Amino acid sequence: MRHGISGNRLGRNSSLRKATMRDVAKATLIQQRIKTTLPIAKEARKYVDRLVTLGKKGTLAHKRRAFAILCDHQLVSALFDKIAPRFRSRPGGYTRIIPLAFRRGDNARMAFLELTEKEEVIIKPKLATAKQSKTVDVTAEVQAQDEGKKPDVPKAAVQKHLPAEDKGKTKPKVGMIKKMFQRKVGGE
Repeated sequence: MRHGISGNRLGRNSSLRKATMRDVAKATLIQQRIKTTLPIAKEARKYVDRLVTLGKKGTLAHKRRAFAILCDHQLVSALFDKIAPRFRSRPGGYTRIIPLAFRRGDNARMAFLELTEKEEVIIKPKLATAKQSKTVDVTAEVQAQDEGKKPDVPKAAVQKHLPAEDKGKTKPKVGMIKKMFQRKVGGE
């Protein structure tokens, strides 16, 4: 008889089941939302809720217990420093399961497992690098070529921005191309 045995065995032996739960819990803490099958999400919710509770307590013994489950020092420190403080005022229910449609192929029921308090990500505009900050005024360069002055930009950059009828005027010299592809003979 099956008295007092709780939890879904997920069709795995104990070591594979433990590894699966560890990986799903790690992924949930890192990504804050994962897509998995419904039975795995229900089992992993227990692990994630237990880990967040350990993170809220914050003692060295609790860090060691969390490391015994996660096996990752950086993730344990992130759990205690960043993730658990978001749940300070919440007495429980750190995760939610959102059921989804059936998976194509094996018809398994899918679900999202996510943290209820997510980290807000602020997207900042990219900083201009040295290459990006250097802009080329193509019209000034084309006028400089028409006037006979030497432009500051290579012809390839100007040629790319010229209209189709003007592209034929600035062709590379054939002699230069032949020199690039000639074989070096002797000790040159």
